[in-house]
Amino acid sequence: MRVLIWHVHAGYATCLVQGSHQYLIPVDEERSEWGRGLAGRRWPHAHEVDSSALRDEEIDVVVLQRPEEIALTERLTGRVPGRDLPAVYLEPDAPWPSAVGSRHPLAEQTRIPIVHVTHFNRLFWDCGRAATTVIEHGVPDPGDRYTGELRRIAAVVNEPSRRSRVVGADLLPQFGRIAPVDLYGIGADRFCDELAPGSDVCAGGDLAPGRLVHELPRRRLYLHPSRWTSLSLSLLEAMALGMPVIAVAATEASRAVPPGAGVLSADVDELVRAARTFLDDPDLAREAGTRAREHVLARYGLERFLARWDEVLAGVVETVGESADLVAAGSTEAGTP
Repeated sequence: MRVLIWHVHAGYATCLVQGSHQYLIPVDEERSEWGRGLAGRRWPHAHEVDSSALRDEEIDVVVLQRPEEIALTERLTGRVPGRDLPAVYLEPDAPWPSAVGSRHPLAEQTRIPIVHVTHFNRLFWDCGRAATTVIEHGVPDPGDRYTGELRRIAAVVNEPSRRSRVVGADLLPQFGRIAPVDLYGIGADRFCDELAPGSDVCAGGDLAPGRLVHELPRRRLYLHPSRWTSLSLSLLEAMALGMPVIAVAATEASRAVPPGAGVLSADVDELVRAARTFLDDPDLAREAGTRAREHVLARYGLERFLARWDEVLAGVVETVGESADLVAAGSTEAGTP
């Protein structure tokens, strides 16, 4: 198939475009949020398409990720998503701002199914009449790279200053009291500069994926402090590297981190104690990391992820095709003398 998809969530898209389809990535002169193109990514099955030329492209299905893309697709292709063009809506986020009362933007329609990335999201979003399904995250196997040679804690949090309590950035200094916390992600440097002296939360910077998979597994454990998030890909990637996990027991974390792969709790003191135990016992940390890696490869393996996407894409293409056939048949009958 030829799949139209905007470059929005780079980590998720990197996994999605590993499939066997051809992926069309819109690009405009400004390289704006509506035409970012590949943005330097090497996606072998994807290629850039000028937004102004989309009307001339053969497109089998569109994967929408923002409500505005519905009207944008119609304007650029001349086809209405869900009616003239098969479409799915990928929802990667937990409901916001209300935990249980947020109405999904596509809740009032029935033509475009919503694909959630976690069962938690599907449960908590009010999707109204829209059809919903779940395709859990997929992660490529980076190999077992865990050494845990450094008695330090790793965490990956994007924009910790702006997102603050949502991503549990305020919890990091508590762990910094027992060992240095190396913080990676967008805005990590700024956040660490804002902390009080002696917090021992150290900026690791916003590293490219190739460097991150080298640096993370040198740390003894991975910390996932988020209170309200869909499910951070960095958590699954750390587990795939063979890292043991300390995680706040919120949203989908309890499903992602199985018993024996780390410690989950809503009691931060308990998490700090568990982190200290892993820091002081490298063998225990490695054993937990091995379980974490085995679980991620089994539940979130890339092959399983892509197979589910193939099912969903084939389903919407078939459904819209059948609807079009019915409309055509009805028009023919109506015009018969």
